[in-house]
Amino acid sequence: MDANQFITDPSLQAVLEAAEAARAQSMQMLDWLDRNRCDNPSTEARLELSAQQKLLNTRIAKLRGLNRSAIFDTRATKQQTAEAKQEIDTLHLQLQNLYYEQRHLRGEIVGCEGYDHKYQSLPLIPVEVFLAANPDYQNADEHNLMIARINHEHAERQALEEQRQQLLKKKQSLIAENNKKKDELAALDKEVEKFLNGGAAVQKRFEQHDVKAAAAAAAAAVAA
Repeated sequence: MDANQFITDPSLQAVLEAAEAARAQSMQMLDWLDRNRCDNPSTEARLELSAQQKLLNTRIAKLRGLNRSAIFDTRATKQQTAEAKQEIDTLHLQLQNLYYEQRHLRGEIVGCEGYDHKYQSLPLIPVEVFLAANPDYQNADEHNLMIARINHEHAERQALEEQRQQLLKKKQSLIAENNKKKDELAALDKEVEKFLNGGAAVQKRFEQHDVKAAAAAAAAAVAA
């Protein structure tokens, strides 16, 4: 598989090109040595070999430089990749938290929608009656209309509670007045009883006097 098919970075492509050039130069030198193998090479052969050796060293030096640059670029890319990955992980965690919060809020909404609110069982007056008495709410939405009906019910109950408190106070006042009259009647009964008892004693004395008077008259009549 050709590496150039999946390596697109310019710096890495330059390294591959330099490596290929150094390889080709090495193969060329090996071919030259095979063709010019001898125990005592000529001056021209030595100069040619030296020139090829210098060219190979130049290509290798260039390859090393490009390789070093590629390594530094790779390290920088790895650092950037790590930073980008950390940022992505942070964003992913935030997204997960938002997802969990969204799911929790949806559950709360479903719970609130299915909650058996007390206001639903309040004995509110019919909507038609309320709108007839309060025409300002003819165009109100369902939410504001319900709030207005609840406030109306609250006001009505407050008024009834005030009436109940007033009637309770009046009842207590009447009870206190009745108790006072009962006490007065009880005292009057005692006075009447005392008066009656006193009248009976007087009557008894009168009767005793009459008996004595009758006895004296009878005695006087006998003596005569």
